[in-house]
Amino acid sequence: MRVFTLADRSWAGSFAAEFCLKCFSCETERCVGMDWDKDGDVLAVISDKSSSIHLWDANVNKTSQIDSGMRDQMSFILWSKTGLLLAVGTNKGNLLIYNQQTSRKIPVLGKHTKCITCGCWSSQNLLALGSEDRSVTISNQEGDTIRQTSVRADPADIQFSVMKTDERSSPGQSTVSVAVGKKTLFLLNLNDPENPIELAFQQRYGHIISYRWYGDGYILIGFSQGYFVVISTHIREIGQELFQAHNHKDSLASVAVSSALNKAASCGDNSIKIHDLSELKEMHAIVNLDDETKGLDQLSWTDDGQLLALSTQRGTIHVFLTRLPILGHSCGTRLAYLTSLLEVTVANHVEGEAPVAVAVEVEPNFIAVGPYHVAVGMNNRAWFYALGDSGVEKLKDIEYLGTIASMCLNSDYAAALFEGKVQLHMIEGEDQLEQKQTKLFPDGDSKERIISHALTNDFLFYGTDSGVIVCVLVEDWQVVNEYRHLVGVRKVFPDPSGTRLVFIDDKSDDTHTLLTHPLCAVIYCVLWETWPADRGVFVAFDDDKAYTYAMHKNTIYGPRVEFVGSTKLPFSHKPLLLYNGELTCQTQSGMTSSVALSTHTFLTHAHTPSPPPHPPEELSKQLTQALMLKRFPEAWELCKALGTVEGWTEMGRSCLVHIEVDLAIRVFRMSGNVGMVMSLQAIKGTEDISLLAGHLAMFLNDYNLAQDLYLQSSCPSAALEMRRDLQHWDSALMLAKSLAEDQIPFISKEYAVQLEFIGDYVNALAHFEKGLTHNNKEHDEACQGGVARMSIRMGDIRRGAAQAIAHPSRILKKDCGAILENMKQFSEAAQLYEKGQYYDKAASVYIRCKNWSKVGELLPQVSSPKIHLQYAKAKEVDGKFQEAVQAYESAKDWDNVIRVLLEHLNNPEDAVRVVRETHSIDGAKMVARFFLCLCDYGSAIQFLVLSHCNDEAFQLAQQHRQMDIYADIIGLEATKEDFQSIALYFEGEKKHLQAGRFFQKSGQFSRALKHFLKCPNTDDNLAIEMAIETVGQAKEESLTNQLIDYLMGESDGMPKDAKYLFRLYMALKQYREAARTAIIIAREEQSAGNYRNAHDVLFSMYTELQTQKIRIPAEMNTNLMILHSYILVKIHVKRGDHLKGARMLIRVSNNISKFPSHIVPILTSAVIECHRAGLKNSSFSFAAMLMRPEYRNKIDPKYRKKIEAMVRRPDTSEVEEDTTPCPYCGFQLPQCELLCPGCKNTLPYCIATGQHMVKEDWSICPHCEFPALYSQLIQLLETESVCPMCSETVIVDQVKKISDCSHYLVEL
Repeated sequence: MRVFTLADRSWAGSFAAEFCLKCFSCETERCVGMDWDKDGDVLAVISDKSSSIHLWDANVNKTSQIDSGMRDQMSFILWSKTGLLLAVGTNKGNLLIYNQQTSRKIPVLGKHTKCITCGCWSSQNLLALGSEDRSVTISNQEGDTIRQTSVRADPADIQFSVMKTDERSSPGQSTVSVAVGKKTLFLLNLNDPENPIELAFQQRYGHIISYRWYGDGYILIGFSQGYFVVISTHIREIGQELFQAHNHKDSLASVAVSSALNKAASCGDNSIKIHDLSELKEMHAIVNLDDETKGLDQLSWTDDGQLLALSTQRGTIHVFLTRLPILGHSCGTRLAYLTSLLEVTVANHVEGEAPVAVAVEVEPNFIAVGPYHVAVGMNNRAWFYALGDSGVEKLKDIEYLGTIASMCLNSDYAAALFEGKVQLHMIEGEDQLEQKQTKLFPDGDSKERIISHALTNDFLFYGTDSGVIVCVLVEDWQVVNEYRHLVGVRKVFPDPSGTRLVFIDDKSDDTHTLLTHPLCAVIYCVLWETWPADRGVFVAFDDDKAYTYAMHKNTIYGPRVEFVGSTKLPFSHKPLLLYNGELTCQTQSGMTSSVALSTHTFLTHAHTPSPPPHPPEELSKQLTQALMLKRFPEAWELCKALGTVEGWTEMGRSCLVHIEVDLAIRVFRMSGNVGMVMSLQAIKGTEDISLLAGHLAMFLNDYNLAQDLYLQSSCPSAALEMRRDLQHWDSALMLAKSLAEDQIPFISKEYAVQLEFIGDYVNALAHFEKGLTHNNKEHDEACQGGVARMSIRMGDIRRGAAQAIAHPSRILKKDCGAILENMKQFSEAAQLYEKGQYYDKAASVYIRCKNWSKVGELLPQVSSPKIHLQYAKAKEVDGKFQEAVQAYESAKDWDNVIRVLLEHLNNPEDAVRVVRETHSIDGAKMVARFFLCLCDYGSAIQFLVLSHCNDEAFQLAQQHRQMDIYADIIGLEATKEDFQSIALYFEGEKKHLQAGRFFQKSGQFSRALKHFLKCPNTDDNLAIEMAIETVGQAKEESLTNQLIDYLMGESDGMPKDAKYLFRLYMALKQYREAARTAIIIAREEQSAGNYRNAHDVLFSMYTELQTQKIRIPAEMNTNLMILHSYILVKIHVKRGDHLKGARMLIRVSNNISKFPSHIVPILTSAVIECHRAGLKNSSFSFAAMLMRPEYRNKIDPKYRKKIEAMVRRPDTSEVEEDTTPCPYCGFQLPQCELLCPGCKNTLPYCIATGQHMVKEDWSICPHCEFPALYSQLIQLLETESVCPMCSETVIVDQVKKISDCSHYLVEL
């Protein structure tokens, strides 16, 4: 919609002079009324002093008169909207209805009592009239009154329309609206005449000037004070103003509505204001008329909304162009369109050509453009212009033999359609030559009328009313092709090359290509895609939408048209050109705009360097569009962006449809479908297109199509192979009859197998019999087996059983036996099982026959426990108990074995053996009951526990004072409640040790400790050990303190052995306290002379502290070293190594205070060994020590004199001790020295020699991991088999020399 102001308004004409009709007989007559008929061809006029009606035919410019027959003055005239009916009213209320078609006049006297002032025809030819008698009548076309109603004041401006209601009303205009007294609006619903509605408005609005219906029951009303109001006639909204605006300050003269433009206009105060009905609040345009000083009058729009006319009080008429006619045409990528009434613009935006404006002489009715020309025309005349590099040049104008309906151009020719014919002629050339190059289609003899035509570079196409489409070769003007359709062809649309054609026929407005393809919408035009890569795409469009279609020539289905999608078109947009998914449309303003098709949204993703991310649903939709348009490069990019197997699969299937095998292989490789890739590679080289398409259709699961394609190919047997692979046996047999009769037996056999599976035994038997070839042994055996099975199932048991027995297959005998068994033919079934060596099944069936003798014969070969069990029960019933026991044992039914042994064979020994071997619970119960009957309570308790009857066992033990036995038997499987029950029993019996033990097991540590501490002295040691264990498990401070007090003698004044305190600390994992206690215990053991015990205590504590990563106390380390040195003395002396023994004795003697019980023997041994080893000075020193008074008398008499002589004649010679390096700092020091003077470290000692360790000769005990000199430990193990430190057995192969001992030195 263009906005017109006074400065730039475009107007069609202004008439200042008065227009006088010269058809009146007397110049003094005054025109009372006039009206145009529905087609705008005839103008009817009435005057005040004549009874005649004047009719002026505008087409022939002739006037005629009709005598109304009325004697009173005529006051009203109106043509029908749908027919040739004319209504005339008079001052006295009479009515005349004139039918122009039949020239019939119907006078109706007394329709009203006073002057008829207004009226209106409905679309159903009902006539509503208003009169000064304040009444409104509704009449039919015969003049009969249907309804009459009275109003409060004079009626005016009667209109028919449809009220907005909830209920579905009868079709047609059913509501009459009347302006009553210019104050109210009266609404009469003809479907509900008893309930009229009268609407009053605010007084400030003034009186009603005019009103118009529009839309879905809305009314626009203009008031005298300049107000502009919109109301709704819906019953829920009546009385409410939907919109109100004070459009004009002083006054409003008229309102008008254009449904074609969806606009409303009002005039007043020398201006016109235009609103958009979809958004009334916004002013669309304002037209100022400053020259009209006397005021404005009436405002009216043409039906198409193109012109807006305004009359004024000054007697002038203004006509405004509100919408430019949408005229345009395209050829290739070139457009020609109307940009003003006398200007056509030619543009080619695709190729980048600048637009060219062509000034034309008249307002054209049509435009045609070609590669080098443009043509415009009106009526029967056309003007041709040449488009050159230098500009536009007018060539000529041509007059044709009739009004031109349409025109098409190519590079050389123009084709004009007029009055059912097409004239084809050259555009440029001399007149004589042009006459020769002119031809009229169809030929003169033909009676067909051409409805539409189209022209390409090489061909002329036209369609006729009889449904014939003709293709003419322009070069020699010969018909090259003709297609006959069932109904008339309205429009034809060839593609630019002329190889494809779309046409619209007269039947339901369907659109067709070469293959009929109906559309649901009313299509009026089709555009072919001009982008070279999409030649098969076209767009069909109606007023609202554009529908995209793609025609694919090479698919497995053959040529086909596929609907891609639809795109909503903007209002009043006419598509002219389609290029690469973009529609170029002409608008009402004479401009062009681009509309991107919704079916080509994938182009934004494919052609954008860095496209924004799209949701997967949108990408999937775009992929589908690209595939439907066969845009595989864009589809590939979309699949990569989507990144799903489903996307690649969809594209792969589309490639198969379009027979793009190489691309399909790439796509399915991307989706990971190895099977499909291998299948496609196998058929890749197929040259027969039908065979290749059949393979692809089969891959797409369209088997019927695949069969049709296979049969059309050079290898029709592929259809048979496909049907066999798919197990479509009926189809396979039908194909085999014509393609491969030798395959019928094999197909029949496979078909019979399937029929047998689904239970169709009658047909299965027939096909098995048809499958016999008599020359293929394996195949015939399978068919014979099928015949045997089907014979049995059909009731021919004798035949089937005989064939099964004669057949070599064991499986067949089993299958037939199963069938007979289900049919309750047990004897024959068992016989077949036995023949087939299925002895378990045979025996089972014989049991059902009660044939025990046959069961007995087969029993050695039967492995099924169930059969043995059935046989055992039968033997037990027969009283053969020993055989029953054996059968029960074979069936592993141990409970029945035990039962028979106890009840019938009185053999408890074997029953007990079976219970112990099988751990049978029920068997244990039976044995327990058996021993209970014999009063053997201990055995009964034992077997009750085995049978998990703990409560019965407990009661029996309690009753017969056998709780000790019960407690021993119940073991670890008992629950805490069981242990508590036993503990309470022993508590009552005052057996504290037992009570404490079971309270401990039940988790009641406090009560357990209480009983342990109450134990008498005879049980003291065991009780204390268990008390320590209890406290260790409880980890309760109170119980710990209670036990410590007991061990320290706080409770009874009798301190207990320290070893118990040590064990307590160990149980509590209080290792530091345990270490201190261990040192004390070791000291006491040393004092008592139990050196090995002391060594073991310290060693165990040492290893435990190491495990817990607790630092070893120096005192413990030193004491362990001294005690170990003492132990090594005996080992070295025993091995005859007196020097090492002497060195260890020197170390022990230097700490002789730690061995108070054996001071004299140790010193004596030191004197003797040092003397033997040549350590005379050391021997003298220890001898002198023995001569002290406190030791002298304790010396063994056999050594006393020698020692005294040694002291009297001292020899101070001494063998010097060898030195070795310190493992920490390398300082050389004596071998047995354990404190390095260089680094002040206490050195680790060898557990084999007592010497300090050396880095180069390092090894460890594989059990205790104490260090040892590798060479010395190997020598020691030659005579000794245990580690001197941990006393564990060690073999030479377990000892490994360690090259890097650094981490050992760090730990030590």
